[in-house]
Amino acid sequence: MSTDRDYYELLGVARDADDATIKKAFRRLARELHPDVSDEPETEIRFREMTEAYEVLSSSERRALYDRYGHAGLRSGGFTPTHFDVGGLNDLFAAFFGDDVFGGGTRGAAQQRGADLGAEIAIELVEAARGKKVEVPFEVAITCKACGGDGVEPGTEPLTCPRCEGSGRLHQVSRSLFGEFVRAQTCPDCRGRGQIVEHPCGECRGAGRVSETKTLDVDVPAGIHDGQRIRVSGEGHAGALGGRAGDVYVLVRVNPDPRFVREGNDIYSQVDLTIVEAALGATMTVETLDGATELELPAGVQPGEVRVLRGKGMPVLQGFGRGDQRVLVNVSVPRRVSDEQRRLLEEFEAASDEQTYRHDEGFFEKLKSAFR
Repeated sequence: MSTDRDYYELLGVARDADDATIKKAFRRLARELHPDVSDEPETEIRFREMTEAYEVLSSSERRALYDRYGHAGLRSGGFTPTHFDVGGLNDLFAAFFGDDVFGGGTRGAAQQRGADLGAEIAIELVEAARGKKVEVPFEVAITCKACGGDGVEPGTEPLTCPRCEGSGRLHQVSRSLFGEFVRAQTCPDCRGRGQIVEHPCGECRGAGRVSETKTLDVDVPAGIHDGQRIRVSGEGHAGALGGRAGDVYVLVRVNPDPRFVREGNDIYSQVDLTIVEAALGATMTVETLDGATELELPAGVQPGEVRVLRGKGMPVLQGFGRGDQRVLVNVSVPRRVSDEQRRLLEEFEAASDEQTYRHDEGFFEKLKSAFR
């Protein structure tokens, strides 16, 4: 019989809980409320209510119907909870999850996904701006070609495990007031494989995999940032018993460039002028990510001013356009002057008036402009 209790309350989750949260709550409660674990009188009832709640909330259609119309909407929609024997719950959970909630292995020899592996590369800032294909060498476990990954010596056959009779699991039946309950666990003799290998493959020593040095061509996209990772699917360690291979995660390190400082997609650089060049104006050669370019600086340019080279920054990663290059003007003041230079500077100072050193903006305004 269907329960009229709130399904979210039964699983102990919020009404906006995502699928992963609902699944995690069900797994936790399943372990707590299984009759073989709990001897409370109402265990079986609570277990059935919880399972019914998960049947509804794990289905997007049933959940939407329940959220809008409640239990009456489910009944009018034809939903009836699954009827099952408590002793057959492992089958129900296998249908839900594809595995055994109570810790047992899957039936027979189970495929296992291969492990992921990591690699690291270092590139220059200019290469990060243009994108680059990098060869990445690494050690990886691949499927043994001699045995095809099953770990059995070619020409021989594995034996069916006599203990679990090839199922890979052992079932223990216990009886209580609520009926018969079945507890499943991985067979210790075959470790869930269902087979005993008497003659392991000589090439891989029964592991089904061997180690090999591979080189992977990784396309580093233009605009990548230091510390980002590139995922290469299916190039990691080979899976066991035909399981799919893991992935490779390549950590990209972008070496600092002494000419530039990167902030997001913009880059900052500096141009150094003498006081004469700053006063009279000058054409300076400025380094950019695309090579050297000429920058016209007008007479009277002030230290701390920022000149913007549009579109000379980093490309937008997986997007369009580029950032800017912001060039900070630095004016070098002489540290040593000769007697003649001192005399000329004093004459210049004597001939100056308030318009000679007219201020357009204060120090803090310049500082703001540098980072705007």
